[in-house]
Amino acid sequence: MTQSRRGPRERMVFSAAQLIRREGVTATGMRDVAAHAGAPRGSLQHYFPGGKEQLVNEAVAWAGRYAGRRVARFLAGPAEPTPSGLFAAMAAQWTEEYGTDGFAAGCPVAAATVDCASAGTSTREAAAAAFTAWRAPVAGALTGMGVPAARADALATLMISTLEGAILLSRAEQDVRPLRTAVRELGPLLDAAVRKDPTDG
Repeated sequence: MTQSRRGPRERMVFSAAQLIRREGVTATGMRDVAAHAGAPRGSLQHYFPGGKEQLVNEAVAWAGRYAGRRVARFLAGPAEPTPSGLFAAMAAQWTEEYGTDGFAAGCPVAAATVDCASAGTSTREAAAAAFTAWRAPVAGALTGMGVPAARADALATLMISTLEGAILLSRAEQDVRPLRTAVRELGPLLDAAVRKDPTDG
């Protein structure tokens, strides 16, 4: 759904997520969100009576759902998806963006975590829930590819944490090399976790 086809409330949540991923929570103001969304400032209070904290929490939740939904898109591509292929697709989203738009943006969930984790606010809880909303589909995809259920959640955590770290390093170095390194080094470990068919010998 494009920004123009979203309703005003959806546009503001989307805009908040986009601004947070570039500027962080602290530097993202309500006026900035309204301007980015093309919405009247008065509508912020109408849709988000809880103020900036509510808006940030909903933006973080949106980002977690968005990342989770992308897992299905990644799986729809190859005829025989593999764990390494899934991780490569997750990383490719970022290498493509950085190649096209530069290194200004990161993950909005990670940005919110950095800004709010020590404050003990509801935003930290929203970030944790968003990571869960992302991790669960990744773990489910791994299980569907033959990774034992007992390992799938742990490997999903490893994939997401590795990706987030590579994103951070790529932004710091202004180079996609960390993302490519993560794909190259983590891929074989992920594929090795697939349960082998005993009939394969």
